[in-house]
Amino acid sequence: MSELSKRSTIYFEEDVHQALKIKAAMVHQSVSELVNDAVRLVLREDQEDLSSFSQRESEPSISYEELLDDLKAHGKI
Repeated sequence: MSELSKRSTIYFEEDVHQALKIKAAMVHQSVSELVNDAVRLVLREDQEDLSSFSQRESEPSISYEELLDDLKAHGKI
């Protein structure tokens, strides 16, 4: 762990913790490394989602009700 690491307590369900310990042993990493990697992945996905939202914010939107009306009008439902 680097000097810049911060300590935090995380509570896992027992079976999830067991799976993490087994996975960590199999891939020769610590549970902390696995959790950090998973958190980074989720944060990266969030950043990609936010970028996609920004790129599409000027697109017209349609309400759910309008969508259903359109599908019905075109014989799709």
